Amino acid sequence: MRALFIQHDPGARPGLVGDRLRERGYELETVTIADGFDDATFTDPFPAAKDHDLIVPLGAIWSLYDDATVGTWIHRELDLLRAADRAGVPVLGICFGGQSLAAAHGGVVEPASAPEIGWTTIETDDADLIPAGPWMQWHNDRFSVPPGATELARGPRGPQAFRLRRNLGVQFHPEVDEARVRSWIELGGQAAQAALSAVGSSPAEVLDDCRRYAEVARANAYHLVDRFLAEVAGRG
Repeated sequence: MRALFIQHDPGARPGLVGDRLRERGYELETVTIADGFDDATFTDPFPAAKDHDLIVPLGAIWSLYDDATVGTWIHRELDLLRAADRAGVPVLGICFGGQSLAAAHGGVVEPASAPEIGWTTIETDDADLIPAGPWMQWHNDRFSVPPGATELARGPRGPQAFRLRRNLGVQFHPEVDEARVRSWIELGGQAAQAALSAVGSSPAEVLDDCRRYAEVARANAYHLVDRFLAEVAGRG
């Protein structure tokens, strides 16, 4: 079985989600949109949805509606997600990937009332599929639930998860561990430190929380992947 991960920027990696999919027998393939943060131009073709058994669009430093930055590829990514839906290929969209999934099916992506960064718990309607957390958050935007989809979880900034047919979009980051968050801070430099400071946190504090929640975060991520495969993807 083949799982395609869409890595939008250098900080986006399969992480814990990829680890669990490998354990479940998936071969991981990736398409990398940008190797750096300065230029998000991408003109290569996307892989065909029908050639994969699962698609996982990951997070990104950019905003989906910033067409000047992501305009060379975002519309083609949305086409890919719609093609996956038509072909019955399951999609697990994470953060920016969840926003893309929402937008592909008629939802709206816009700035949130305030950034959300750090480990949080969420309000869930289906704890067996979407545990309450804690989940790592790092985003400035929010999505609306697409027409016909079911909102599964929410937080103070907006929806946190929705399901539509064989699609599951989440705003949080189930894939991350301490090493991944550390890489975000290092790659983001002063901008990342300023973002943390703006929400009353710091690199030391958020990394301490990563260590504190490491065991439960891994358990939650693996549980989410397992239930997604069984309930949403229909893969038992």
